[in-house]
Amino acid sequence: MKTDIEIAQSVEMQHISKIAETAGIDEKYLEYYGRYKAKIDLSLLSETKKEEGKLVLVTAITPTPAGEGKTTTTIGLADGLRKIGKNVVVALREPSLGPVFGVKGGAAGGGYAQVVPMEDINLHFTDDFYAIGAANNLLAAMIDNHIYQGNALGIDPGRITWHRCVDMNDRQLRFVVDGLGGRVNGTPREDSYDITVASEIMAVLCLSTSLKNLKERLASIIVGYTYDEKPVTAGDLKAAGAMAALLKDAIKPNLVQTLEGTPALVHGGPFANIAHGCNSVMATKMAMKLGDYAITEAGFGADLGAEKFLDIKCRYAGLKPAAVVMVATIRAIKMHGGVAKPDLAAENLEALEKGLPNLLRHVANIKEVYGLPVVVAVNKFPTDTEAEINLVIEKCRALGVNTILSTVHANGGEGGVELAKEVVKLCEEENDFHFSYELEGTIEDKIRAIVKKVYRGKDISVLPAAKKQIDKLTELGFANLPVCMAKTQYSFSDDAKKLGAPEDFTVTIKNVKISAGAGFIVVLTGDIMTMPGLPKAPAAERIDVNDNGVISGLF
Repeated sequence: MKTDIEIAQSVEMQHISKIAETAGIDEKYLEYYGRYKAKIDLSLLSETKKEEGKLVLVTAITPTPAGEGKTTTTIGLADGLRKIGKNVVVALREPSLGPVFGVKGGAAGGGYAQVVPMEDINLHFTDDFYAIGAANNLLAAMIDNHIYQGNALGIDPGRITWHRCVDMNDRQLRFVVDGLGGRVNGTPREDSYDITVASEIMAVLCLSTSLKNLKERLASIIVGYTYDEKPVTAGDLKAAGAMAALLKDAIKPNLVQTLEGTPALVHGGPFANIAHGCNSVMATKMAMKLGDYAITEAGFGADLGAEKFLDIKCRYAGLKPAAVVMVATIRAIKMHGGVAKPDLAAENLEALEKGLPNLLRHVANIKEVYGLPVVVAVNKFPTDTEAEINLVIEKCRALGVNTILSTVHANGGEGGVELAKEVVKLCEEENDFHFSYELEGTIEDKIRAIVKKVYRGKDISVLPAAKKQIDKLTELGFANLPVCMAKTQYSFSDDAKKLGAPEDFTVTIKNVKISAGAGFIVVLTGDIMTMPGLPKAPAAERIDVNDNGVISGLF
């Protein structure tokens, strides 16, 4: 059986100019990065008069170690739409080097539903993440230099909230002390590193709607507080212009292709638990301008990625999705029913029935909380039995939702044709899209709305430290911003061990902080890791390159 990288390397890619031609992109908008990658100039958005296409969001049930295949389904659906004659463009996030070399591996799809060149996409790609890291660390350097040079702004070194970053899993950098070695080498202080995808600059880039808007957002980033508790911004440090200069190319979406030659925009990749977990607004809008259908995805389960896509990204960008695809596997549903990973192959209708409420709650949220039509896409495994499949179909039908079996991993676009037909049908329906909360009201009101409506929890418990932070942010005028929930991805609740569809739980709010540049309030319900570590046997140990430059073991 071929690995993903072997499949990707066995397919002859088209020159990127041919993919651009398929997408209707004039060559004047292209900046080539070799034969198979290109950046697209932002002027295409204002100069293309075509009406925007239908926006389809692909999301999933609560993640499990059994896997759900969200990216694979997104790509396979796009290829399936082309199979039935539709003009489609897919918009995805860029992978981070940390997970590539850590546990997860690559993030370019799988099997015969991949974007290529997968090695480039999973590694350096077009250097977007390096530019984001450079802008992040330039700001960090300017903060410490300002303090060293006399600290005219009165920045309290103990209240600096801006971290340095690197796009790698490195637990050694979670907590550091820097500025050692005497006065000429800086001011000693405790510091820390985030992985680049957790940097606020990543979120800023992905929510920006133009280069001008990018500069405005960068200037608004709060980096710390003065001795008298006034916020200090990147604008105060006069850093925004130089940061934007570093990001002037990174803000342009990247054009690549699927294995079947479908145009794909791969751009941006913020964490889905500490940030909003979606690809860039620019790429999504460009996909809608170019295609009659734009297929995109959001990170983790629908309670995190889809909630933030709908409540934050769609709100800021003025987007209205036409339909949602909910991805699941029989294996993952059984895991939510209490089955251990080694035992997932055996038929177990009792465990499947016990785990199904997780899927059904996500589906009900999309329909009832957000007013959007939804289809369930079941990634079919050879071990799935007819009885198990029928049970899922029956339970979803009771909610008025169709279930389609997807075999895109094994069969590419052909395995996504039935799903594509259902998506086209849903896109023709009128929908009553609305947010799960409005911006009016208190910060606690918005948090409570998400917990009650989306998580289906009983209430929230705000710890004293978080209450103090909420009061401060309200005093500073940030209460009208959307909230970005940072919680475990493994449960509807804030307890990773509560699988399935837990009820009657209270979500504890431990910390609240502002991402003023991104334009949202981050609400931490636990200890969210912003710098992962490598496992005992990292994926990096299995990755190699031969004398001809051919990479192996990447996924």
